[in-house]
Amino acid sequence: MSVALRSYKHYFPHIGDRVMVDSSSVVVGDVHLADDVSIWPLVAIRGDVNQVVIGKRSNVQDGCVLHVTHKSASNPAGYPLIIGEDVTVGHKAMLHGCHIGNRVLVGMGAILLDGVIVEDDVMIGAGSLVPPGKRLESGYLYLGSPVRQVRPLSEAEITGLLYSANNYVSWKNDYIDQGNQSQP
Repeated sequence: MSVALRSYKHYFPHIGDRVMVDSSSVVVGDVHLADDVSIWPLVAIRGDVNQVVIGKRSNVQDGCVLHVTHKSASNPAGYPLIIGEDVTVGHKAMLHGCHIGNRVLVGMGAILLDGVIVEDDVMIGAGSLVPPGKRLESGYLYLGSPVRQVRPLSEAEITGLLYSANNYVSWKNDYIDQGNQSQP
């Protein structure tokens, strides 16, 4: 199977060890995928006008769109997309120029916009909209459109954040080991 890694200008994706990128996905430009990252079917990651970084053991599930905001006179750094370690990005989520900490669950269909900062150990409910510039404090569940802080996470939920990421590392390894996906 061919993997859709594409250059943009002089940038080409950097891929860590035991990374899986599904052949139906597209990864373009200045994108850094750390060790044990999994990119599932029909994901678009476009690091063309700024950088995308995805930390170790994170997973981006089917149908997600990840993009950035360009640098400009009014916003010299633009908005790169930074995803920490052990992050689970649920099906069809859209992440645009935001910063996500470690051990975060982004629910299915959630939308996170430019300048959003998500601290460590956060759950964002399915279908939630996180408006530009919003900061989500560590240790809470957030829901809604626009998103609002609902309640503190339980110890079991915080433990579950790492459990979810570890499951996806295991499933990714199964795909690679069984030859169902080639590594880049």
